[in-house]
Amino acid sequence: MNSRSEDTAAIAMRAAEKGVSLSLLEVDVDSESADRGLLGIVKDTPAGPLALRTVVRIAAHDTEKSILRDIVEWADEHSPVDDAVRRAVPVELTVVVG
Repeated sequence: MNSRSEDTAAIAMRAAEKGVSLSLLEVDVDSESADRGLLGIVKDTPAGPLALRTVVRIAAHDTEKSILRDIVEWADEHSPVDDAVRRAVPVELTVVVG
């Protein structure tokens, strides 16, 4: 599951849990990376993203902005993808040939 669909689902579930009926929910996730790192051209340049950006457009009738903001912030804090990006996690590589 990619971060955008994961964030969207988490926001929608949290809103439902809080009894908020959303009239708008759009999540755009973007990243910035350097091809030199991905291609291994420059050793000091990481292969992964240098920055991530998430933009959430959210609305609900008769719901305060602060409540909508809290819903989005909760989903962001509980996103497995965002959590893995924010902290170092062990990575294991297994290669099976043949």
